[in-house]
Amino acid sequence: MSRAKQRIVMKFGGTSMAGIERIRHVAGLVKAEADRGNEVAVVVSAMAGETDRLVHLCKEAAPLYDPREYDVVVASGEQVTAGLLAITLSGMGANARSYMGWQLPIRASGHSSALIDHIDSEILEGVLSSGGIAVIPGFQGVTAEGEVATLGRGGSDTSAVALAVAAKADRCDIYTDVEGVFTTDPRIVPRARKLHAITYEEMLELASVGAKVLQTRSVGLAMRYNMALQVLSSFEAKPGTLIVGDDKIEEYQMEQQLITGIAHDKNEARVTLTGLPDRPGTVAAIFAPLAQANIIVDMIVQSGAGRGTATTLTFTVPTASLAHAVAELEKAKESIGFEQIMTDTDVVKISAVGIGMRSNAGIAAKMFDTLAERGINILAISTSEIKVSVLLPEDYTELAVRVLHSAFGLDAEQAA
Repeated sequence: MSRAKQRIVMKFGGTSMAGIERIRHVAGLVKAEADRGNEVAVVVSAMAGETDRLVHLCKEAAPLYDPREYDVVVASGEQVTAGLLAITLSGMGANARSYMGWQLPIRASGHSSALIDHIDSEILEGVLSSGGIAVIPGFQGVTAEGEVATLGRGGSDTSAVALAVAAKADRCDIYTDVEGVFTTDPRIVPRARKLHAITYEEMLELASVGAKVLQTRSVGLAMRYNMALQVLSSFEAKPGTLIVGDDKIEEYQMEQQLITGIAHDKNEARVTLTGLPDRPGTVAAIFAPLAQANIIVDMIVQSGAGRGTATTLTFTVPTASLAHAVAELEKAKESIGFEQIMTDTDVVKISAVGIGMRSNAGIAAKMFDTLAERGINILAISTSEIKVSVLLPEDYTELAVRVLHSAFGLDAEQAA
């Protein structure tokens, strides 16, 4: 029985495209997929480190650069790799051609962190249906004014998913330097297991709390359009991890574990305001200026409220936003009425994620008990329907990840 032809979008990250030898290897993977009779479009990132180099050049040229010209410069990295991959594929006898974002076109609004509005699929459809291979630079589109737009750092993943949706692909394969999604960072826990399948929601939560495998925006887009994703290694021919909807997860695993993974994120800073007046509107006065400055606040802990005496409020922000957050709060000090601001960057957010939390009580209690048994003090807590996160002193990162990974039965030998 012949294998059904599939339409696949393959996306390759910067490490996969870092030099001609690796580009030749990628070309071999692409050609092999096409030789199996599949229709293939390829999305590529710039060579590893190239986007950082281009961003640095923009900052050197002018710290307050024009976002339009910034996009012209930084979009060039993906243009180079797309052209080189198309040349390499053609040299292998494949019918390949590169298509810039403006040629398809990929319609986008804004600059530097543009949003994709629409992708005209007519050209792409013609290429794929005729057996051609379209090689497309990720991260870029074109505005209504005909200007180059970029989608923000990590935007190539978003480009790939959006193109897969526009082309009505069967699947979007994301090739990277890891062989899939693991239950935690294998560098901390060697017994971490690669997951055969994971839901969109779980991947979104893991990505948002420190897992670096996929960009959050791309997973959200895939979930919205129910586009199946697969994370694969560019360097090892091993099965990857499928990312699918809740309705399909049972096809890939007979029994859903309570916890799917443990993630950690050191990109957190703790802010504590002391001597706050215990009156209505105080908390709103704190977070309004932060919201206006587009500063994301995560964990929030308030103590002493309702007693009529001074209170204390603690919350976290991304480390990169700490200086900005403090500046905004100092400007609003008179209206807020706090006495002192204290900050701490030596903290880490540890998160347990799993859709099994929806139907099982006691996950948070088990997490807290496990940490308490090891003498690890919890500084703050936040939860969602399928996630429990705790803020801990950074020195406890590896210990906390290891003991929680074991406590929830995620170690390889426990699950065997």
